[in-house]
Amino acid sequence: MSLGNAVCFRCSQGFAKDEEIVNSNGEIWHTQCFVCAQCFQQFPDGVFYEFDGRKYCEHDFNVLFAPCCGRCGEFIIGRVIKAMQGSWHPHCFLCQVCGTQLADTGFIKNNGRALCRDCNAREKALGMGKYFCHKCHSVIEEGHIKYKGEAYHPYHFNCTSCNCELNSEAREKGGELYCLRCHDKMGIPICGACRRPIEERIVHALGKAWHVEHFVCAKCEKPFLGTRHYEKKGLAYCENHYHQLFGNICFVCNQVVAGDVFSALNKSWCVDHFACSSCDRKMSQKTKFYEVDLKPVCKMCYEKFPSELKKRLKKAYDQSPKK
Repeated sequence: MSLGNAVCFRCSQGFAKDEEIVNSNGEIWHTQCFVCAQCFQQFPDGVFYEFDGRKYCEHDFNVLFAPCCGRCGEFIIGRVIKAMQGSWHPHCFLCQVCGTQLADTGFIKNNGRALCRDCNAREKALGMGKYFCHKCHSVIEEGHIKYKGEAYHPYHFNCTSCNCELNSEAREKGGELYCLRCHDKMGIPICGACRRPIEERIVHALGKAWHVEHFVCAKCEKPFLGTRHYEKKGLAYCENHYHQLFGNICFVCNQVVAGDVFSALNKSWCVDHFACSSCDRKMSQKTKFYEVDLKPVCKMCYEKFPSELKKRLKKAYDQSPKK
């Protein structure tokens, strides 16, 4: 290359014969003049970055012009995502709920957070007290079904058996969805009260199966929820209403007391069933007994109790309201 009257782009001085030069985009430089415009050092490996007509080494270019990523804090070289009042590497701009990358899918601002469209719809549904459809990603206004733990509009599915479009009464069994009619034909117990399938806890009584919450007293309609019930003519009753309607119930045999009734401690016994709860010795109306844990204890067993226990029992008895 003939330099002729060429001068250095930086210092405007000429070049010595056979002097080594730098040619950058048609501009020629002395090697000592081809340096970073900020630190005046030569470019490592000849790599430089240009901005507004000036050349910079990578470090100074980053410090002066490259934005810092709002997530990792590193300089961003190349594509920059400007969003949420910050700058981000494309792989660092994520949904703040599920972690999905948002650079190419778009995002929605939700309470100061960047969310993907699915998470935003789910948050919106949650705020409205409604479900979010896992298929069409919209709020379910009314009537949903659960499938593999997620909520859906029922009309996205058909019955595995009869292929009819499903509604909110559909049921899942063995990883498949069925309309209520087909589901009921599969040998699943049916509640004796609501006539719906029982898929969770079950009560067997009166020759039928029941949802726990639907097995109730025939009189007060309160669920038994595992407490004792009494049967009469195909119906179930709680203890109070069975007693009111049909007579005294023996605390021991759980049968209606026929004949004389022994009443004590707010309970009833068949005469032959009233006995000490400790030694099981039969007692009568004339037998002296004590109340311990709401059960009768004969005098002989009571005398064997430790003195401290007897003091506490007496104190509790003296402080209890007398009828």
